Amino acid sequence: FWGGAGGGVSRGRMICLNLRKCLTLETAVKTPNSTPNSRIFNYFLFDGYLMETKKQGWKRVKLGEVLKLNLDSVDVNSMPEFHFAGVYSFGNGRFKRSFQSGSETSYKTFNRLHKNQIVVSKVKGWEGAITLVTEEFEGMFLSPICPTFDLILEQQKADIRFIDWFLKQEFVWQKLLDNSKGIGARRNSISENQFLNLEIPLPPLPEQRRIAARLQALKEKIEEVRRLRGEQEREMKNLLHSQYLKAIEGAKWLPMKAVAPITRREVAIRENEKYPELGIRSFGKGTFHKPALTGFEVGTKRLFQVKTNDLMFSNVFAWEGAIAVAQPDDDGRFGSHRFISCVCEAKTMLPEFLCFHFLTEKGIEEINQASPGGAGRNKTLGLTKLEQINVPVPDIRLQTDFRNLQFKINALKAAQSEQLSELEGVFPGVLEQAFRGEW
Repeated sequence: FWGGAGGGVSRGRMICLNLRKCLTLETAVKTPNSTPNSRIFNYFLFDGYLMETKKQGWKRVKLGEVLKLNLDSVDVNSMPEFHFAGVYSFGNGRFKRSFQSGSETSYKTFNRLHKNQIVVSKVKGWEGAITLVTEEFEGMFLSPICPTFDLILEQQKADIRFIDWFLKQEFVWQKLLDNSKGIGARRNSISENQFLNLEIPLPPLPEQRRIAARLQALKEKIEEVRRLRGEQEREMKNLLHSQYLKAIEGAKWLPMKAVAPITRREVAIRENEKYPELGIRSFGKGTFHKPALTGFEVGTKRLFQVKTNDLMFSNVFAWEGAIAVAQPDDDGRFGSHRFISCVCEAKTMLPEFLCFHFLTEKGIEEINQASPGGAGRNKTLGLTKLEQINVPVPDIRLQTDFRNLQFKINALKAAQSEQLSELEGVFPGVLEQAFRGEW
């Protein structure tokens, strides 16, 4: 059962035994498909989990035995401005926000934060908006919907870091959701008493500290992997841009109409046919697939067929990088009249090179100039203006070398992203093990 619940035990053992290999990318941790959560499953997981830890001599106590509500409420008129913090959902910690004056809110008080407090969002705690206040957030503020809790020091039962890690588990959030009040998930609210009524398994204090320290060390190593990946991606991006600059040095510049004219493949809509649509992400993030629509659902909308290697522009969001090359699995899909397809002259221009050019600072600037109007859907790329944009046309061999390098870099980035996702995916399983006394 435990191995199947999101792969907890098996994944946890793999990360403990193979962490060094994972961090050096010598081994990829394989993550089983997660089991969908349900209310019944989470209740069973919560109760079974506590019964198992109780067998190992751990105590089962309510949070109210180790935590107490402690609000440092400050009148909104007592200070000219307040430096606000925020709490991420899904156990992702806290973040710094801007300064705000008391006159900008309808609240009468704000809650001042202090180091080693637990903060719970009443409206998002069931979604994992629960965090530990660290030293850098000392003295910052949150609204009254985020109560703060202190450790009951005189009890000497619990370590605050151990409690913090316990509260990062999804089944804990589900328990809060089940006990919350409201209609519809976004209106659900949890009270201080509901939070303090949660039960937590507690080993002896030294064991709590050992577990918390090991979890923190593991998390820091995963963060280090993420940081190194970011550095590598920046270096690869710089390498690609350097290769691009070498390729266009001394190259001739020709209008788009001469090297990649607009091609429209409008289709006649038939009511009983299905038309799988295509979308383009902004910021050079490629294409994505939309559900198929029947001809009846399409209605009077015009659709145009997409082919592999089309250089595609979203006419309303090209100015923010909604530009992409259609991939083989995009072939035969459809886009509305807002999607512009350009077909490169095979002996003159490669679509990957041209796409990269348009996503450079200069390329985006040219797209902006060809897109009159305000922001958003009022800033539309004109067809004639697009065809008039001059683009660099280096020797096709230089473009091919650039494309080959781009393919290699993209493949490396995809592999690294998958490995990082797998490494991060083991953490919930490690938490399961830790709080069952198996780690």
